[in-house]
Parts: sequence; C-alpha cells; structure tokens
Amino acid sequence: MTQTSNGEATAVPRLVTTIANKYPTFRDVPLKTPYLWLEGRRHDDGAEGLWRIHDTLYDLTEFADRHPGGASWIKLTKGTDITEAFETHHISTRAESLLPKFKIREAKEPRNVRLTFADDGFYRTLKRRVRDKLPEIDRTSIATSRLIIDSLLTAAIVLALGAVKSDSYLVAAASGLCVCWTMIAAHNFFHQKDNWRMRLFNLAFVSYREWRISHVLSHHHYPNSIMDLEISYFEPILCWLPNPQLKGNIQRFGAWIYGPFMYSSVFIGEFGKRTISTITSGKNEFFADDLITLILPTLMYLVDSSCLFGVLKMWLLIVVVASFCFGLIGLNAAHHHPEVFHSGDKIPDEIDFGVYQIATVIDRADVKGSQFAVLTSFGDHCLHHMFPTLDHGILPQLYPVFHKTCEEFETTYRECSWLHHIIGQHRQLARVEPQVYNPSKKWQ
Repeated sequence: MTQTSNGEATAVPRLVTTIANKYPTFRDVPLKTPYLWLEGRRHDDGAEGLWRIHDTLYDLTEFADRHPGGASWIKLTKGTDITEAFETHHISTRAESLLPKFKIREAKEPRNVRLTFADDGFYRTLKRRVRDKLPEIDRTSIATSRLIIDSLLTAAIVLALGAVKSDSYLVAAASGLCVCWTMIAAHNFFHQKDNWRMRLFNLAFVSYREWRISHVLSHHHYPNSIMDLEISYFEPILCWLPNPQLKGNIQRFGAWIYGPFMYSSVFIGEFGKRTISTITSGKNEFFADDLITLILPTLMYLVDSSCLFGVLKMWLLIVVVASFCFGLIGLNAAHHHPEVFHSGDKIPDEIDFGVYQIATVIDRADVKGSQFAVLTSFGDHCLHHMFPTLDHGILPQLYPVFHKTCEEFETTYRECSWLHHIIGQHRQLARVEPQVYNPSKKWQ
C-alpha cells in the first residue's frame, strides 16, 4: 500500500510485461503481412466471426456499406476485437447509440487485450472533454493541412521533372525529401474517412491500404507491444523490445551502423514483401491505386524521353532518399526511447488506454507551434494516437483539456528534442534490461 497526496491509501497494482493475454498468432512467421496479422487477430480475439466491442459481439455486415468512414474499415476487421478502433474513431456518442441494433450476444471469453476504457478513467474522461471542446474549435487549420500536402505534392513533381531535365542529383534528392513529406502528411488523411489525399501515401511503393492495418489498427492501438506490427516487422534486424533472447550484441550495437542503411530500403522492401506474399499466398495484394507509384517516373519520362535509363536512375534516387528520410523521421518520432514502455518492461495490469498511450510516447517539443513541421514529422503524436480521425491542424487546441486531464489523473506527459529521440532510439536498440514504468504518482 502507498499513500496519495491527500493521505488516502492506494494499492500498488499488479505488474505485467505485456498488454496481451495471448502471444499473437503468426507473430513469428518469417514473412509478416498486415493481412496475416488480421488473421492472427481472428484466432486470438474471441470474436467468433463477428465484430467484438468490449465484451459484446455485433454483426455489422449490413452496416458496412453505410459506414461514414468507408466500408473497408468494417469489412477488414470482421472476426476481430475492434474495441480500441471503435473508441478512438468515434468521439461523439452517435456510433455507440447505434450499436444495440446490431448486437448478437455477449462474448464467451475475456478480451485478449488488457487495456481498459472505464467511464471514470483517463481516456473516456479526456474524450468527453474533447467532445465538449470540438464545437468551439477553429477549423481553418484543416484547410491549411490540405494546402500543405497539395503544395508538397506539387513541389515533389516539379523538382522531379527538374532533376531529369537538368540531370541533377541534388534536385532529385530535394524531390525525394518532398515525396517523403507528402507521404507523411498523407498519413494525416488515411486515418480519416475515405478521401483522395490518403492515396498520396502510395507515391513510392508503399500502400495506404496496408498501412491502415499495420499502422492504424496495429501500431496506433498497441504501440511498443508484441501486437505492434511496426515492432515485429523489423525483427530480428532492428529489435526495440528489451529482450536479450531476441537480440545479441550484433543487433544491439551493430544496428547503430546498419540501421540507417535499412531506412533507405524500407519502401522498396515493402513492395518486395507484397510481391512475395502475393506469389506465395496466391492472394493478390495489389490494387489499381498502387499505380500511383508510377506517376512520377511517367511524368519524368514525358519531359525527357531521350534516355529511359536516366529517368529510372533519377527516380530510384528519389525513392531511396524519400525512404531514408521517412525512416529517419518515423523511427525517431516518439516511441523508441529507453524512458518509454516497451513489452518486456513492467506496467500496471489492466491499464487505461489513454495512460498506456502516454506510457509509450515522448512527444517532439521542437516541432510544436509549426503546422508544417507537425504534419511532416508525425508531430503531436500522443494526442494523435488518442484521436486519430482529427486533423493534425486542430490538435494543438486540445492541449488545455489534455494537460488538465493529465494533472487530474497525476499522469506525466513528456516531451524532448529530435536529437534526444535519435540518441534515445539507439540506446533503446541496445537496451536489454527491463524496467518498471510508473505512469501515476499515486502508486510510486
């Protein structure tokens, strides 16, 4: 037992090293794909071929095509537990009021995930305050987000055409940076209801469809856990979990050297993985919107058709630079630092969803105040994890209610510089000693 600042006795909660009750099915297969991850969830979630929200099963089949966010969200998740997705993607109470129409029965087994959503807990308290705040939010910044991504796309195209026309590697590298920024900004839009800007994420061999699974449904809800595809994708080459059985000295310290080279291969590697998966599984993982990848090289060839090899050379440089910048920004954005929770560390059992998100994030302080910097660096990361459908442009207006809730629940929200993150990410690669994460002063 410990005492709060008011002198009240508080029991120290039981500590666990993972938020999952079961080790994820298919986690250790050599070729990890988003669709296989979903299949694993169908094995583990106890949804019985339906849609599970908390401890109740629903049949959303007839609702899918009427879903305001797009039918794909519903169709993809059939047979899984969508509690976290339902909670974070519906700030208003309208969706919850519709659920009874689709109820089938109570689930037969407990949830596989230990994250909680108590009405008087951190997350639902914050969500009510955000819901009350939204009507008075200034939404002009949403148009600014659209202007930023449209401008970045234009810059990427103009620079790519200039690169092939002038045969300049420097201009091609600049185009690659703009491609990277465009794709990161597109991440803001693929969290939202279906829209054309989300497809700009496909500019360089990756797929917004797959990232809606690996990033939105996996990473966003279960960051730094054994259920996070953005952790398992890189294993055993880059290992962030503090597990000495998973990584030896070569991975712990060699990753400091070979890690940055991996950043350059992320995009082409994604394409290769989808190709292999399509061949080996017999299920096509390519769609018409994957042709967006060919927009830049096609325009470049139209500008200078005298040398196809020269066009391909410049395009490959653009893709490699975009991939390197994406990896450098993304893997050092918020999560991989020795001071945040990773599976293997100890954390309270049945922890509140919002408190868990704070446990796995240290926000970048150096991008705050600039909408361009936030949109192109995965900024305002903690609030984005909790309310992903809200445009990044309006998140800064939610900080007063967020800080108030953190103070009320005595939960520490943290920030640091990008340099501190880069150093911390490499320290995390080397870390094998588990630690105890104390989210609340109430039981420290």
